[in-house]
Amino acid sequence: MTGAERRHLPDGRWHFHHGPIDCVVFAEPLTPSPADAEIVEAATAACWQRFQGVLEALVDELALLRLDLSSPAGAAVEPRGPVAVRMVAACRPHARGGRFITAMAAVAGSVADALIGCFAHPRIARACVNDGGDVALHLAPGARFDVGVVADLGAALAGGAPEGAFVVDHASSVRGIATSGWRGRSLSLGIADAVTVLARDAAAADAAATVVANAVDVDVPDVRRRPACDVRDDSDLGDLLVTVGVARLAPHDVNAALDAGVRVAEAEIAAGRIVAAVLQLQGAVRVCGTIGVSHPSPVSAFTAATEPAPC
Repeated sequence: MTGAERRHLPDGRWHFHHGPIDCVVFAEPLTPSPADAEIVEAATAACWQRFQGVLEALVDELALLRLDLSSPAGAAVEPRGPVAVRMVAACRPHARGGRFITAMAAVAGSVADALIGCFAHPRIARACVNDGGDVALHLAPGARFDVGVVADLGAALAGGAPEGAFVVDHASSVRGIATSGWRGRSLSLGIADAVTVLARDAAAADAAATVVANAVDVDVPDVRRRPACDVRDDSDLGDLLVTVGVARLAPHDVNAALDAGVRVAEAEIAAGRIVAAVLQLQGAVRVCGTIGVSHPSPVSAFTAATEPAPC
């Protein structure tokens, strides 16, 4: 494995890459003054310095981070590295009641959270660390991000419009956004095309997106599954069955699967672990929760874009 690499993108963002970790980093000064620009430059340099040690630290504790946190061995896991600590803290609440989950469910969001801290400066208007679709945000007063949500990443990269959009501003408690589903780069026990979760940080959003996406499910022959270890030999899911294909489902099966996911999303909101969730399956959308600021909430934005059935 080669060392960490970075490149400056044409639009001004940075791409940090190391092994399986791919982060796109964006930061904007509060004013166009040279002094504020220097602060952003210094913060970006600190972020790059922080990034270079992340993968090695995770590899050192990988055996612990792949344990099922609902097992006796997993319950005793106490990692040392700061990113690993974030991962376990975000995932451990979901293991209560015997639900299978490993700390790897929050790895991307935890990395994003660790890096976004480098931009916590009052002269930085806004910053974003996007780790493979799991996003950590920094927002100064008056700043905002307009966020689009897609169910099919391939279509979006080809120029397709997002299915919906929402705004996160400084007044919102949301500083993390994550998406999970069977079509993504991670394996899923469920059949959601995409579940996007908004939370107080990216680690919490990442873990909850995994749990809610796993819950969007229905037991029908139209869903193909294989043991995770057969799909990816290094998977932390072992021999659990993961989704590898979903045929066109009957409307009542789509509704049943989304209903199951909605119940878990609502429980996550009630527990205070997430702020909102958007669940998508074969063109049907459910929205749970709101951001609660003066700008459009996920419910209103998605209602305008796709006419979902909100929770």
